[in-house]
Amino acid sequence: MDPTKEYDEFLKRVKRTIYLDNISPAATESVLKAAFNQFGNVTRVEFISDLMQPNGYPQAVLVEMENEDQAKQVATEMHIFPFMIGGMPRPVRAKSATVEMFDDRPSKPGRKIQCRWLNPKEPDFEVGMKIKNLVKKHAAEASFLLEQQLAEEEKLSTKQDEALGLLSQKLKLLDGVCADGSVKQLTEYYRCYI
Repeated sequence: MDPTKEYDEFLKRVKRTIYLDNISPAATESVLKAAFNQFGNVTRVEFISDLMQPNGYPQAVLVEMENEDQAKQVATEMHIFPFMIGGMPRPVRAKSATVEMFDDRPSKPGRKIQCRWLNPKEPDFEVGMKIKNLVKKHAAEASFLLEQQLAEEEKLSTKQDEALGLLSQKLKLLDGVCADGSVKQLTEYYRCYI
């Protein structure tokens, strides 16, 4: 395929794709497809692993919609309204995808990249070291925040399970009262007929 045509097709794909950030590690491809099929047809879901985290949990995902209008609608709706996936407490953020977000992007026609090692005596070396240290600091902070978010999600999940268990017990109790005729006796005694 001609590199120019291949890159043009890739750009069309980028326009049909939205970038989701702050997703829960519990979110799966089927959960995301079910959530976003309400906006249109999802053609592809690609998780972006966070290589800076020791556990590599993906906190971001690229969701490709059938056309550009659907992708814009999703980004707009999610900007206005918080969107919870799977009952998780963190609202998912969405924005239009950019070319740099794709690992499998083709080379831009006419572009040539050259890499070289920096000499420690060069001024760019010091800038590079500052950036490296800043990235390490950011990775540590992000790891700490992820652990805190996971702990909060586990607490919320436990609370939801407890509440669901209590509601289930209440429903069984009401079913039992209705089944053994106690409700009928109580309505007759208090003269409030249902």
